[in-house]
Amino acid sequence: MIELRTPAEIDEMRAAGRFVAETLATLRDETKVGTNLLSIDRRAHDMIRKAGAESCYIDYHPSFGASPFGKVICTSVNDAVLHGLPHDYTLRDGDLVTLDFAVSVDGWVADSAVSFVVGTARDEDLRLIDTTERALTAAIDTATVGNRIGDISAAVAAVAHGDGYSINTDFGGHGVGRTMHGDPHVPNDGRPGRGFPLRAGLVLALEPWFLATTDELITDPDGWTLRSADGSRGAHSEHTIAITEDGPLILTDRTFLGVD
Repeated sequence: MIELRTPAEIDEMRAAGRFVAETLATLRDETKVGTNLLSIDRRAHDMIRKAGAESCYIDYHPSFGASPFGKVICTSVNDAVLHGLPHDYTLRDGDLVTLDFAVSVDGWVADSAVSFVVGTARDEDLRLIDTTERALTAAIDTATVGNRIGDISAAVAAVAHGDGYSINTDFGGHGVGRTMHGDPHVPNDGRPGRGFPLRAGLVLALEPWFLATTDELITDPDGWTLRSADGSRGAHSEHTIAITEDGPLILTDRTFLGVD
């Protein structure tokens, strides 16, 4: 069921969005060559506890997950792009890292993701990350009253295809509210003018993600981590936004913190 939020409810969601933005900004700043993925998870867990927030991941067990996730943040590295289960891995120079984080604050959820390189970056990785970020900007710019879900999807696809990347539509954006994943599904490819009409009060997590040379995924033995089928790298950018009569409102915006 697709739910619309009142202006007062959207205002209440700002606290969750701000906490997610602040946490990702902190973790990105602290994640360097030599950082262990389990340390990132412990740090995020501590920040959640101190804020009185609730993790959306730790007990999460959808049909595609082998078991409850058991951690509070997704850490995907290099050819892993989604649902990366933190494990005992120490980051190396040049690793491409995606942090995906969702929490509930006072009953409202926000969800966001950022990709970056630790140490020396390869040009092709920076290009891939840039594509996801520009696709996310295009998606947000299109999320206005009177457009449709297909317009968002088509905006994402135009950026990706323009840069030569193919698109997997198995996982994409989604509704956000009292729970992390709700209707509608927002695929990263679609036809403009099609799908659910965008209305004020609709809150969405928009999340372009692409793989360098394929659109096929495989699942790790951990039952969660999704990797490219050909070993090429992936990147993922995500924001939670609210559609308002005045235009899209980015609830997980990090620019106020002095970061992108």
